[in-house]
Amino acid sequence: MTFVGFPDGAASLLVVLAASLIFLGIFRHHSDDKEFVTNVFLAGLILRLGFGILVHLFDLRGFFGGDAATYDYRGFILMQTWIGGTTQVLDPMTAGALSTSAVGWGMNYVVGFIYLLVGRNILAAQSFCGVVGAATAPMVYYCAKKIFGNDRVAKNSAWVVALFPAFIIWSGQLLKDGLIVFLLVLAMTMLLLLQEKLSPVALLLLLFSLFGILALRFYIFYLVGVAVAGSFVVGISSTSGSLIRRTAALVFLGLGLTYFGVTRTATEDINTYGNLEKVQVSRLDLAQEGKSGFAEDTDVSTTQGAISAIPVGFVYLMFAPFPWEASSLRQVITLPEVLLWWAMMPLLAYGLWWTFKHRLRAALPVLIFTLMLTLAYSIFQGNVGTAYRQRTQIQVFLFIFIAVGWQLYKERAADRKLIALNNRRRFEHALRARAEQR
Repeated sequence: MTFVGFPDGAASLLVVLAASLIFLGIFRHHSDDKEFVTNVFLAGLILRLGFGILVHLFDLRGFFGGDAATYDYRGFILMQTWIGGTTQVLDPMTAGALSTSAVGWGMNYVVGFIYLLVGRNILAAQSFCGVVGAATAPMVYYCAKKIFGNDRVAKNSAWVVALFPAFIIWSGQLLKDGLIVFLLVLAMTMLLLLQEKLSPVALLLLLFSLFGILALRFYIFYLVGVAVAGSFVVGISSTSGSLIRRTAALVFLGLGLTYFGVTRTATEDINTYGNLEKVQVSRLDLAQEGKSGFAEDTDVSTTQGAISAIPVGFVYLMFAPFPWEASSLRQVITLPEVLLWWAMMPLLAYGLWWTFKHRLRAALPVLIFTLMLTLAYSIFQGNVGTAYRQRTQIQVFLFIFIAVGWQLYKERAADRKLIALNNRRRFEHALRARAEQR
């Protein structure tokens, strides 16, 4: 990074080292398998930084993620405002950068803070996103282990998140997708911890993740909120102590959100954007964008229309882009990954079936959130590229259930081999016994 992208690479390397040391220190302190969390983090980090450097050197941001230019500009405007360079709102872009009520305003502030430390450096901001994206894999390890208590399931799901191409693409650039996915996993992990004991640190981290989600993509905040409330109501234990602990955590969480103004901001967002007419406008824009739109004639402005859009939207959200519909280079290069994703579907079904049967209460927060986000995106997604991009927010949890299915398959295969071996030994023993009698 230092030599290939000099001089921006030198500052970027400092950002990577500082953020990586913080994450690694936390992960290693709270893990029994320090070597694994280090390896999976570094593997994910190398892939994301490598991809990010290629995007930077060959100027491919417009091809992979044009939003990076917007975040770079708005972050720069914020940085100038903070150091007293400008306070006058000159154009809509500047107004959007300064506003904390605009959609996704949190990303502007993340970039602005980085620029305040190292100057305007899009590679540094992009590299920070890569570090956070790499940190998602160890978080998935903790989340999966907390749900299932199985080390192999936790490690396999973490490796898939670290190495899967979609996660590398969307978290290796200056985009908010990687930050959102990390915050989602952090929120679910802290929620699982709070169900076991009332921890001030876990409560603060849950508040932080909810605030971050609201600042980056406000509508996901409501879905996470429902998952949080539902999991606290149901819980993993029905004892009186557990009920008191869950109630206290829910009260503290509500007070914390109110104190930081999150509930007020959330209410304003839902009043501004939270109706089906606005969803229809957004969905139609996506469907008419480029050549990858689908179901343009679908009208989700009514409840009946929204429900009728779910089947087609679900298929595109979960399985697109389809090989026979690939119409651009961006879609073609994703096909190997998509085919691999399709091949995982039997394992996903197997893992979900076992979870519902044996670990439903423990997995309830993840299941509620995943289901609600899937339904929401099925309704208002109308573009294959956007569906592929935002599917990672669902996949990050589905890979945990895929890892469960894979582990069950391996155990069943091992059992079959063991049974066959025992049968063979009994048969050989019977033959020897018969020969000795003769």
